[in-house]
Amino acid sequence: MSTITLEERVAILEQELLALKRQFPKPAGVPWWQQISGVFADTPAFDESVELDRQYREAQRPAADEGGDVPA
Repeated sequence: MSTITLEERVAILEQELLALKRQFPKPAGVPWWQQISGVFADTPAFDESVELDRQYREAQRPAADEGGDVPA
């Protein structure tokens, strides 16, 4: 059974870490939310989703009293 020195173990670990780092893309300088901004532009399904969300929110509001509107 061979023994390796601490320095050799560290060198092996550094090589393995470098190999793992190469497998992942480098982080972009732009935040993720800016990278995806606008991807749904001119998409009918997104427009429909926005409209359905609006309808749902309106349905959750309390009904107006007979004497007037309910303050927002």
